[in-house]
Order: sequence, then structure tokens, then C-alpha cells
Amino acid sequence: MVSKEVEKYLLKVQKPGRYVGGELNEVIKDKREVEVRFAFCFPDTYEVGMSHLGMKILYSQFNSVPYIWCERVFAPWVDMEEIMREHHIPLYALESGDPLSAFDFIGFTLQYELSFSNMLNMLKLGGVAVRTDGRGDELKNIVVAGGPCACNPEPIADFVDLFFIGEGEEVDLEVMELFRKCRAEGRGKREFLRMCADIEGVYVPSLYDVAYHEDGTIKSFTPRDGAPAVIHKRVMTDMDSSYYPDNFVVPLVEIVHDRAVQEIFRGCIRGCRFCQAGFIYRPVREKSPETINAQCRALCENTGYDEVSLSSLSSSDYSQIVPLLEKLTEWTGEEKVSISLPSLRVDGFTDEIMNKIKTVRKSGLTFAPEAGSQRMRDVINKNVRHDELMQTCATAFAGGWTTVKLYFMIGLPTETMDDVADIAHLGQDVVDTYYNTPNHAKGKSVRVTVSASSFVPKPFTPFQWEPQDTIPVLHEKQKHIIESIRSKKITFNYHDADTSFLEAVFARGDRRLCKIMELACERGFHFDGWSDCFSLEKWLALFDECGIDPAFYANRRRGFDEILPWDHIDYGVKKSFLVKECQKAYENQTTPHCRLECSHCGAAKYGKGVCFEKRQNLV
Repeated sequence: MVSKEVEKYLLKVQKPGRYVGGELNEVIKDKREVEVRFAFCFPDTYEVGMSHLGMKILYSQFNSVPYIWCERVFAPWVDMEEIMREHHIPLYALESGDPLSAFDFIGFTLQYELSFSNMLNMLKLGGVAVRTDGRGDELKNIVVAGGPCACNPEPIADFVDLFFIGEGEEVDLEVMELFRKCRAEGRGKREFLRMCADIEGVYVPSLYDVAYHEDGTIKSFTPRDGAPAVIHKRVMTDMDSSYYPDNFVVPLVEIVHDRAVQEIFRGCIRGCRFCQAGFIYRPVREKSPETINAQCRALCENTGYDEVSLSSLSSSDYSQIVPLLEKLTEWTGEEKVSISLPSLRVDGFTDEIMNKIKTVRKSGLTFAPEAGSQRMRDVINKNVRHDELMQTCATAFAGGWTTVKLYFMIGLPTETMDDVADIAHLGQDVVDTYYNTPNHAKGKSVRVTVSASSFVPKPFTPFQWEPQDTIPVLHEKQKHIIESIRSKKITFNYHDADTSFLEAVFARGDRRLCKIMELACERGFHFDGWSDCFSLEKWLALFDECGIDPAFYANRRRGFDEILPWDHIDYGVKKSFLVKECQKAYENQTTPHCRLECSHCGAAKYGKGVCFEKRQNLV
């Protein structure tokens, strides 16, 4: 559906296939026959957005409703954006070619904080007013957002009409049905948004006032017009009956994760104290092996993919992983479809699992010890021992693997330089284990990649009160790892500390950061998650211009009694539980995972999942 105006410029951009649509399994409807038009916007490039599972699910689900037409919109890369601005081409949806301003809903999935600038830039490119108060009261151009970054929506509260809190399969459709009703009754946007606030899982920022103490901390958070004081997340309790598409749009260009993706469960039993996803997606809810197998087969048949990735936060924690793999290998081997198990736990990789996933082809294995020393693994509640990691690597090496990737974090609470050096030492132990494994692959050298990201304190985790290390300290720790590596068989990669700093600012920011975001949009900031475009120096200049100290948000320890910018949102885990977990971290104490012992986090109230099965009387 690309227009002739756009078509004549496509040969001037790096990847024209990003901007043309027309892919296998895309949904085209007659816009005269639909009542609600939804632009599903991913604030990053086509290759990144087309890899995202949530977009695949909701795109198909929305389009399964006859009166809704959902279309896809991605952020144009800098070469295409330059052409669009020069020739006054508005940002458009791939299916119809219509600009963002033509849509009833403009929805963003917010997967990482550094995409905030892209969200505002996309609105501006699409001819939509950036601020909510600039869009008038007409019932159109409703800007909505969801995803993990919606758990602290305050830094972008002035730009989004409503946020979906939690899982979107049900609440999104309820809002669109209400929109349909309000339009038929001639109601305006303000009235519609007030009615949306009564739907569980919907947060309307314009209905809340924030007051601050002189020291900059929050004094109060006050709802208006009868809006609820607390917004509770939505949860899909029955995963077998929840919507899942039997096909995906097959991209025209190679994307980041170019394969069929099958979600096997939501949530995580582990409780790693740095991990936001492990807390906001509680409780654990599994699909049955029969459902997963049927959905995998349908996806492969309808898309032509020859690889299926079993998606979850910790694939080996799926309680029926071996029976599932047995079902899958009944047909995947014959049809030359490989099975990928990302997010494997060190203590979950067994001979049985290894033999199943290597039937077609094997690539490198990835594990996330997260910390080099046992003390630090106890601090973060990783519950993985050194001997377990070495035994897992020995199992893999005996099975023919020669490549292992290890993911770590630096800057974790209570970390010392000795803990940092142990990251390099652990990598060396893996190398030594390879050569000490009698039946490792002969004639091949082992390759161990050690990657270290910088810790970012996130809302709804036990470490949400902790300060982030300053940039100079993070640089010092990165250098210390490099100096501690003794083998050429170890490759060390590390993430840019500058981007981690800004991520921390917006992860724990409040509504006062909106003026920073608005100014960034006016100055043309975009793609801050990409080194090609990111400049911390330019961001710091904006903070200085607005009189805001970013260290107040990133590098300051918060008191347990402080009102946090996200305290009015309930993701099902009690604040008292998070405080207790943080205090246990200071004592190097671990907490058993959910299948071993209920930790009384509060998620049992949803009535489904591991904790409910264990403790049905827990409230």
C-alpha cells in the first residue's frame, strides 16, 4: 500500500523493505467497513519491532475482531526520516499507507526506556500533537501505551492519554469496545477517558495530581473526578484459552529474531532481585504441552519457518519441558525444524534437554550467572552455585558444544572489586572445564564470551531503592574485568555505561521529566538506544537547561518510606515483600523459588499460577 510519493524515494534509503508492507499474512481490510482503526506503533526499527512477540499476538487478536483494523507502524531509520521531513511525508502505517493522524488509536509498546524519544518523534512525524492537552476533545487520535515501561509511566505522562497496566489481551479490547460505544453516543475524549479509568488495568495520567516536597521527593499523588487511588494490573489467568495467533506476518527483510516464536508460560518462579520482569509478570502461568505443540505446528505450517523458539523468562523452569520436547521432536526432526530454548537456567540444562534440542542443529549456548562470586549471586538471589555452572558446561561440552556465552551485571548493590574480578575468573573456569572434559569435541577450541551490562535499578524490584553506580565507577569496573582476563579464548563485551545512566534516570523518574522529553522531541532526539544517535552530552545539556539533576533519579538511594513515582500502581507484589527482599540482600541471604516455598509476595490473589496451587488459602 506504499504510495507513489514514497515509492520514488525508496532506492535512496538503506533498507527499502522496511517501509513497503505487502508481507505474507499481513491483514488488509476495507476501512469503510471498520469502526475502530488502531495504529500499533513499535518505537524502533522494523527489524526490532517485527521480532517482538507481544506485537504479533495483539496484531492478530485485534484483527480477528471484524470492526477493528490494526495496522503496523515502525520508527523510520535516520535516512528515511530525513527524506520524510524534506518532502513532507507523514509517518504512515504499512497496511494502508495512511498517516498516524488518520487513526482512532495510536498505540505504543514500550519495551525499554530509551525508546521514549522515538515515541514522541513518531507522533510528531505522523502529524499528531505530542502533548495530550494539544489534541483537543474530539474522539480520535487516542494515544495509548503498554509494555514493561508502563509500570512507571510518569516520565511520559503528559504525552499518553491512557496506559494499559499489565497484560493487554482483554483490557485493550474492552477499551476499544467502550470507544465504539462512546462514539455512537457522541461523547468527547475527556468523557471517554474518565470512563476508561473505571476499567481495571487502565491508568489515565491526566486524572491525577502530584505534589512535591522541597527536597524534590513526592509529597502526594491525588486522583480527581472519582478516578481510583490505585490502578491494578490485568492478568491472563488461563494461558491455554488465551488468544494466540496461528500465523505471523512474515517479514520481507531479515529481522533480529527471524523465526517462529511460541510462548510456553508467563512469569518466573525465581525472584532474582534485579529482574523487573520476574516480579511484574507474577504469578507463573503455564500452557499445556498439547497446546504448545499444536500452536508450534500451526505457526510453522503457516509461515514456513524452520525454527521454533520456546519463549519464556526461564525455559527450563517449564514444569513439563521434557514431555513437551518429546512431543515437538515427533515432527520437528522429520520436517527439519529446529527447537531453540533461550533463557536456559544454569541448573536446568540436563542431558535429557540437551539431547532433544540438538537433534537438528546446535548453536552456542547462553547462560546468565549474572555475578562472578557466590556472595554476589546470593545477594541478587540467583540461587546458582559455581559447581552447578561447571557441571552444566561439562554436560554441554560432552554433547559437542564449543561455544558458551555468559551474561553478567556490574554495579550491583554491595559489589566489591573482588566480586567484579570474579567475573573474569568464572570465564576462565569455563575454559578450563572444556579442556578437563574427557569427551569434548576434538580438534576444536572453546570460545567463551563474557558480557557485562550495567545494573539499572527498576521499579517493582527489591532493588528499586538502590542507587546506580556513577559512570566513572562503572568504567573502572569494566577496566578491572579486562585486566583480570588471562585467556585469549575469552571475549569480553560490555554495554555503554552512558546509556545505562539515562535508562536509570527514566526508569525511576517522575512527571517532572516530561519537560525534558518534550524539549528532546523539539531538538530532534531519537534512537537513543543506538550508539549511532545517542549522545549523553546532549542529554545532560537538556537537563541543565531545565534545571533538573539527573543524578537525583539515577544515583540516589531512596528511603523505604519514600513515596515512589509508581506507588499508585499495583503489579500484584506487595511493597513490604520487596523491602524484606532488599534487606535480605544486605545480609547475603537467599529466598527459595516459588515451587520450593511460598514467599508470600502477594501474587496468589490472582487465583492462578504456581503460588495459588501451593497455597490456595493465601490472600
